[in-house]
This record gives sequence, C-alpha cells and structure tokens, in this order.
Amino acid sequence: MSARILDGNTVAAAVKEGLRSEVEALGDQGISVGLGTILVGDDASSGRYVAMKHKDCAEVGIVSYHHQLGAQTSMAELLAVIADLNESSEVDSILLQLPLPSHLSQLDALMAISPEKDVDGLHPVNLGRLVMSEPGPLPCTPAGIVELLRFYEVQVAHRHVVIVGRGLTIGRPLALLLSSKSPNCNATVTIAHTGSADLGEITRQGDIVISAVGSANLITADMVKPGAVVVGAGTPFVAGKLASDIDASVSGVASAITPTVGGVGPMTRAMLLVNAVRAAKIRSELVSAG
Repeated sequence: MSARILDGNTVAAAVKEGLRSEVEALGDQGISVGLGTILVGDDASSGRYVAMKHKDCAEVGIVSYHHQLGAQTSMAELLAVIADLNESSEVDSILLQLPLPSHLSQLDALMAISPEKDVDGLHPVNLGRLVMSEPGPLPCTPAGIVELLRFYEVQVAHRHVVIVGRGLTIGRPLALLLSSKSPNCNATVTIAHTGSADLGEITRQGDIVISAVGSANLITADMVKPGAVVVGAGTPFVAGKLASDIDASVSGVASAITPTVGGVGPMTRAMLLVNAVRAAKIRSELVSAG
C-alpha cells in the first residue's frame, strides 16, 4: 500500500487565496486587517516563526505590526505592550510568540490579551466557547487539521479518531473540536498519551490517528491498523532537522499520511490568518452597525 500524501502546502495556498478576496472586500469598506505580533528575546526558532507569519500576512494583504522586546523585558513592560495593542484600532488580532523567557508569566500574558483579539484561540474565554460549541476563534493547529482532512475528503463523522497528546495547543482542543457537531467533525474521540498503557493497542483502534507529542518516530507501522489515516502534528527536531511523531514505516500501512515537512505546519499558519480576518470582519460588522 502506498499512502496518499496529505499536503498541507496545497491546502494552505487554497485557504490564502480565499482570504485575499476577503481582505480585498474589507479594504473596499475601509477596513484594513491588522495583526500585532510580540516577540520577547532573541530565540532563533521563534524569530523565524514570526518572520514566516509576517510573510504569510503580506501574501494575503494583512498588515503586520511587530513589537520586538528584549530578553530582560519585565512583566509590567510586556503587559503595557499588550494593553496598547488591545486598545489599538489598527490591530484586529494579537500574536504573542511562545515560549516566553522563564521570568515572565505565560498565563498572565495570555490572559491579558483581549479574547476578541486572540488570534491563537487559546484565551480561556475562547477555549470555553469551544467547550460550549459557541462561535469563536479556534486554536490554529486543531482547526488546520480539520481543514486538511476536509480538503482531502477524509470522512471524520462517525469514525474513531485516536489523538496521542493532551497538550493545551493541540491535543485537548482538537478532541473537543473533532467530537463536536461542527462540519466534518462529529467523531468518536479517544485521547491517549505517552503514559498510556500499551499505546499501540489504543492507536490500532483508530480509523484516524493524530499524534501531537513531539517525540520523533513515536508512531510506528505496527501501531496503525491497515488503511488508517495518520496525521503527524508533533514537530520534534533531531540533529537540527525537523522530524515527525510518525515513523517512515507508517506510510506502508496507512491509506493517507501527512509529510514530515509541509503537512500540519502550513495549516497552522493559514488558520492564524483565518482568525485574523475573522476578527476584522467582526469589527467591520460593528462599524456598519454603529
């Protein structure tokens, strides 16, 4: 069996194409979509990631407002920058690049961002909306995975999805989203993790297996039932190179699989743009109503 490749670059390009039209339409109404980004310190990986997001924004016409803060920035200084972006009429969404330096409180910083401007969909208010199946910005990687599966016409409804990983950014919100009655969801979901007894026994039950642990080659061929769809959302680095939770052997068993590079990553960034445009459209509606 040769697994079909679930190419995230292709899907992300299609998402961006649709967003360009939406951004142009907002521009015709005098609404410029603005994303404020904050990077604290000089971590090279974080810097590259923010730069990629700025490039994505430029491709669809979103204006980026970047704030580069020193590694020794105090909590008060960071909160002041967030407060300014919350009040700015030019900024619809705010991205705080994580992780923060150890002396700063990640929770306090995320809580300070206005829920309406939370581009990552991780503010407790927005996670609460997800729990209640109410409209709100969705966490980017879970939303990206759902869109990736929809694009390639992978049936999710009424199937068994096994998610390996229970993290705040992917595993937990993804389980909520896939088990909801949202379009292309409505699945039966099992959450497992690296501490689960006989992990392979659990993953072999999945029609769809999604790993978001960040442990290279964690999921091997013997852990996947023939014909399953397999998504690697964990992105560990091995010897300085991007790796995957999914071992290469799985491609010989799965019916469809994400590539190590160009799978879920482009979808995460694309859905961040979706959240930014969504926030601008809400502002446009408020302006029209006012």
